[in-house]
Amino acid sequence: MSGLMLAPEVGRRQRASVLGRTNPLVKLGIATAWLVGLLFTLDVRPPLVLAAVALVAAFVLGRVEVGAFLRRLLPLALAAGGIMLANILFSGHNADPLANEVLRLGPLRVTAEAIVAGAGLGARVAAVISVGAVFVLTTDVTRLVDSLVQLAHVSPRFAYGALAAYQAVPRLSDDLTTIRHARRLRGLPEWRPRILVGLLVRAIRHANELAIAMDARGFGAGPRSTYRPVGWTTLDAAVGGVGLGLLVGVLLVAR
Repeated sequence: MSGLMLAPEVGRRQRASVLGRTNPLVKLGIATAWLVGLLFTLDVRPPLVLAAVALVAAFVLGRVEVGAFLRRLLPLALAAGGIMLANILFSGHNADPLANEVLRLGPLRVTAEAIVAGAGLGARVAAVISVGAVFVLTTDVTRLVDSLVQLAHVSPRFAYGALAAYQAVPRLSDDLTTIRHARRLRGLPEWRPRILVGLLVRAIRHANELAIAMDARGFGAGPRSTYRPVGWTTLDAAVGGVGLGLLVGVLLVAR
């Protein structure tokens, strides 16, 4: 049962880095402010600058390994490129006879206005992906939940229940592998829709065990002591101030 309470954690180097020691709520606030700020501009430069800053921060301040970062980022970057290309090709600006035509491939017409609009949307998606990847790769999920409970006063039942659900996701992958191996040993096809029933049964069993463990520990029964106290530090103020200052500066320059 103790395996159910293990959370996926970032590496030791990331936890000891500047971003790793920064309060998760500060990083979450910066990420939210950046994403909301990008809604107020269609210029391609602000999201590209913020995406570049996030990448530099990941490697310098977060000590994130380049390989791990690229593995997380590459599939999402391809998705962002696909979104940008689709918006360029199927933009309403291409049907505007007054728009500046840049390229024509048979019946397909691409205009400068469509390229600008598609590039702006693609840059914003890239910024969202970069900021999200940096947050995930430098934030210990257990510390995030502790911060939500102690500093944001989120209900412990909700916060630790969400943590337990997050921890259960890797277990589903392991259970699916176990079921497929068992079917292979019995000479049955590894993949059939019916194995989802077995996966559901195992998930219900894990959830029942976890619920019993949480009730035994008195979750939601009243005030609780704190094993890992979380508070605000000077580093949090510095990182928060720099993050918000960068956002304001980039938006003002773009104007």
